[in-house]
Amino acid sequence: MSVRAEVSYLSRQNERPFYYIHGPPEGEPYSNVHGDRRDVEVQNARTYTPRPALDREGVELVGFTDTPEDEHDATELTEDFYPKVEKLVAEKTGATRVHAFDHNLRSSDKSATEGTSVLAPVWLVHNDYTETSGPQRVRDLLGEEADDLIGRRFAVINCWKPIHGTAFDAPLAVCDAQTIHSSDRVETDLRYPDRTGEIYSFSYSEEHRWFYYPEMTPDEALLIKGYDSAADCARFTAHTAIRPSGSDPDAPPRRSLEVRTLAFFD
Repeated sequence: MSVRAEVSYLSRQNERPFYYIHGPPEGEPYSNVHGDRRDVEVQNARTYTPRPALDREGVELVGFTDTPEDEHDATELTEDFYPKVEKLVAEKTGATRVHAFDHNLRSSDKSATEGTSVLAPVWLVHNDYTETSGPQRVRDLLGEEADDLIGRRFAVINCWKPIHGTAFDAPLAVCDAQTIHSSDRVETDLRYPDRTGEIYSFSYSEEHRWFYYPEMTPDEALLIKGYDSAADCARFTAHTAIRPSGSDPDAPPRRSLEVRTLAFFD
């Protein structure tokens, strides 16, 4: 069974797209992007045979019961939860080394995000890394080791999971990586006060095939491919939060935790 949902692509433009993440300098706009909202069919991936796989569609649903007792405790997250995510990614991918380096807490409850470190869901079709920013992240984090590690296969893999209840509201939808062409990817700058990051936004294509996992529970997680140096598998995975047609407007807000990892292969 499928649903309909509106997703936000980017329109083609001559200027390089950008967003200021913590507010623009005086006199400059927050962003120069031009949105392209599309109503798309989103299929229920729980009905798929075979099940979507990380190296084929770019995403994989896995069982993962671990959840931090206090997701706001940075020490617990980095010292206890990160190693559990690293173990999960290694087991599911065959990576010989996994380094968890970052996380985001998100909530679809606006009151939970105001004045806190909790972020809102991302309603833009995007991928967290690009051909350039994937390897750069290794250089930023691993210093002298980076050149050797980049010389072998490596990937950026996100572990995304609901916390504090089932994700009824604002579930995550994914575009099958097999249906995305390089011409659909749009390099987009994220301008921070001290640096500029780079992600992919996406332009619309009728070939894109969208799917999601309805009602994900805290015992489940999605592994999402954000970058892969290998050329013979899914390398980038467009995704976005959605509000499926027929959603219950009174559904409890979604709360989620995502951890980014670098996975290295021999």
